[in-house]
Formats: sequence, structure tokens, C-alpha cells
Amino acid sequence: MSSNLYNPDVLTCLANLSNDEVFTPPGLVNNMLDLLPKKLWSNPNAKFLDPVSKSGVFLREIAKRLMKGLEKKMPNKQKRINHIFSKQLYGIAITELTALLSRRSVYCSKTANGKYSVCETFDTAQGNIHYERMQHTWEAGKCTRCGASQEVYDRGEDAETYAYNFIHLGTDAIHSVSTYFTNKKTKKGENMKFDVIIGNPPYQLSDAGHGRSASPIYHKFVEQAKKLQPRYLTMIIPARWFAGGKGLDEFRNEMLNDKHIRKLVDFENSNDVFPGVDVAGGICYFLWDKENAGTCEVTNYINGEAKKTERVLNEFPIFIRHSQALPIIRKVLAKKENGGKNLSSVVSSRKPFGLPTNYTPKNSGIPCWFIQRIGLKYASEKDVQDENKLLDKWKLLVPPAPIAGQTDFSKPVGFYYDGNTRIAKPNECCTESFIVAGAFSTKKEVESYKTYLFTKIVRFLLLQTVVSQHVTKDKFIFIPDLGNYEDIYTDEMLCKRWGITKEEWAFIDSRIKDINASEAVDNDEE
Repeated sequence: MSSNLYNPDVLTCLANLSNDEVFTPPGLVNNMLDLLPKKLWSNPNAKFLDPVSKSGVFLREIAKRLMKGLEKKMPNKQKRINHIFSKQLYGIAITELTALLSRRSVYCSKTANGKYSVCETFDTAQGNIHYERMQHTWEAGKCTRCGASQEVYDRGEDAETYAYNFIHLGTDAIHSVSTYFTNKKTKKGENMKFDVIIGNPPYQLSDAGHGRSASPIYHKFVEQAKKLQPRYLTMIIPARWFAGGKGLDEFRNEMLNDKHIRKLVDFENSNDVFPGVDVAGGICYFLWDKENAGTCEVTNYINGEAKKTERVLNEFPIFIRHSQALPIIRKVLAKKENGGKNLSSVVSSRKPFGLPTNYTPKNSGIPCWFIQRIGLKYASEKDVQDENKLLDKWKLLVPPAPIAGQTDFSKPVGFYYDGNTRIAKPNECCTESFIVAGAFSTKKEVESYKTYLFTKIVRFLLLQTVVSQHVTKDKFIFIPDLGNYEDIYTDEMLCKRWGITKEEWAFIDSRIKDINASEAVDNDEE
């Protein structure tokens, strides 16, 4: 028989349940485990919890390290196995299927007390990898624990509820998890303590909103894990919390101000860690250390190359992904253009004239810009709202999703160009397919403003706040409002004005598409 036969690790070959429930490759798991102190692997009392077990890979890889680290203290292999699996490793599966898969990966048997289980001490089928079917707690159509939609997830007994155990255990997380594993009621002060909580939580749940709307859920697992007060916490989650995400403002603020996050590893392209999986805005994982506070070591992976910097996470209200962008932003903000004002106060909110994307064009009325394939038609005067007094001005209209379809931010981004923007004359409005980027008294001003918005430097400043296809007014916080717009703006002019060096310009240039390289976008997805 050939000695070169390929014998793959089955956990590297699994197909994911969905883009939201992603199996973690063993190599990535070990990169995360490398963040932890080496002394843990020789500590027979250290306890590890994966509260979102899918394939069991985290517990399996931890077991490998403990088997080697405890060899001198426990020379007998079977006794060492029994101790590690029954006293040190714990998991909570996300579904009944993943519970079986996790036990098979960890215990080599779908039942912990089965004939072929590697651990001899379990007297229950679940062992230390638990799962029980739970129900959502509905109130006003939403689950009070996870925010799931009753319309979508109130299902019959034959369907998975997706009421994930870890965040549905109760308000007293420590006590609930202790009871979960000891199978008995514990008194106050006798709760189980975990040295490490580690995992890859589900990312989102459908919220029954417009289209394929979904709300993030991963942050609830991070928050619940902190309640258990582990010594270390490390999880891999979408990076959209850096600057955006529905309902993530409070979570972002907490993460940025948490000085116990000592390491953050960031991947712009989710394919770098999850081959074949497209997670908009990329992926990150972090190490939270309960007993040590300080600055954070940030590692950015760009096109396979790692760049490390020591940073304070809360310098800005959002997390700036690239360390190379920080000195550029600082320079621009230090100029305090127009008294320090930025374009967030200039750009309109969504639906600037109260007209939805699916508004039906009329035969007469106020001229109105619709999605690209419809163009300029009419809206009924009674339907047009003008609370911000934009209608009688010259307006630059831009799409709210100017990078629709692009989820890999390691590639250059275009945002705005002639193909997806419009200059609307006075008494012209638009549907929700556009937002008003700026409104002015004269045509000369709006044309000047357009050249400003089209510069690579301005679009680069916008890029620092964007982690999805949607670009709302709050994303313009780093772009100065110059106040008066009369010139034809160029990157050369702004580099000189803001003191951008050649090296900094080279980085800016590498991140933003040329205007003539961008392609027209049909704004139908709204």
C-alpha cells in the first residue's frame, strides 16, 4: 500500500450549515488557541467551555494539547483521557445535530457512554457536551432573549427552533451553566468556574424585515460569556461591529472601551479563514483577559500579509481597521475645517423625500429620480415630503448602497462615480433609491462638491467607516465639510491642504478604485 495516501482531517471537509453557522477549520482553531498562555495545557484543573459547539473541533484541539501537556503529571494514557474529558472539557451544542457531531468528534462516539467512547467515566449519553431543545420567549413578536422573529421561528415540534441554549439559559448565566453540567442545583458560591470560554457563535437570525433582512446575534454570545467571568475569552465573529451592524452600537461601544481585550486579529476577506464563505466586512477574533488590562495588539491580514500594531481601541467612536489609516485621519481632523464640521450633518437620511423605492411613477407632478432602469419620471406633489427644505436646491444624489455586491474589502472600493450618481435640479426629488449627499443654491456649488466627493482621499476617509454595502449619513464623520464649494477639487490639492505624504497617498491610492474603472450599478436592490 502506498505510504503517500492522503488522510484528511474530516473536520476540514465539512460543508457549512449556512453562512451564519460556519464550521471552524482546525487550523484556525489552533491559531486562536495560540493566543492563550502555554501554562494552561499543563494545568489539570483548567476548565474549557465551548458554548456554541458545532463540530466539536475546539474541544478536540484543546484535548490534543492537554494530552501532551499533562503527560508527565498523568503518565497513564487512559486515566489522562478520563480526567481531561470528564473534568476539563465542556460544550453546549447549538442544535441536536451538532450535539451528535460534536460528541462523535470529541468522544469518538455519538454517545459519551457508548461502547466506542474514548472516555470510560461518563454515565450519560450526553457526557459534557449538552443540548436540550429550548423555546423562545415571545413578547410583541420577538424573543426577549435573542430577538428572533416569532413569525419566522415559532415552529412545530419537528423543526429546529434555533433557540440557542447558551443565550436562553436564564438571567443568572453562571448559576444556569453550573446546573446544566452538574445536573443538580448548586448553591450560591458553588458555581462552576471556567478558565477559558472559546467558540464560533451563530452570526445572525432572520428578523422578518424587508427582503432577506436579518439581525446580528453573535454579540449576545460574547455578552453572555463575559457574565460567566472566565479567565480568558476568545471568539471568532464578523468584523461588522467595527463600524456598523443593526443594533450593535452598544456592543461596539462596550468592546472599544474594554481594556481587557488584549489581542484582536482581523481578516478583511472572510475567505482567508473560511474558504468558500462570504461574510460581508470580513472576520475577526479576539482575546479577552479578565486579569490584565492595557492596550490591544491588533493584527491586520491584508492579502495574506500580517501587520501588527499596539493600539488603543477607543480613539474614535468606531474601530479603524487599518493602522496605516490612523495618521491620515488624525491629520485631516486636526485641520478643523469649517470649525471641525463633517459631512454627516450635510448628507441626508434615507428616504429624503418620503418616497420608498417601490413608489409607482406618475404621469405628472414633481420630477423624480427613480432606480436607474426607470430614470427621471414624476411623483405626486401630495406624496413628496420636504422637511429639510431640499426640494428647491441643486442636489447631488448618490445611491445608499454604492458598493452593492462587494463584500471583500481587501479589494479596492469605488463608491461614487458618474454612472451611479445624479445631479438633481431645483424642484426635482428622488425615491429611497438615492440619498442627498449635498444640497446647494447654485449649479456651480453642486458641481464643485461632486469633484470633492469623487476624490480618492475623500472616498478613502469614507471607506474607514464602511463594513457593508450600505452607506448612511453617519459614515461621513471623517470627511470635513469645507463649507464653501467653488473650486474643482483634486487629490493633489487635498494632499497639499492636509499634509498627506507620498507614502500615505500610495496607501490611499491602493485602496480606492479609479473613477473610470468603476462600473455602473443598478440600484434595484433596495
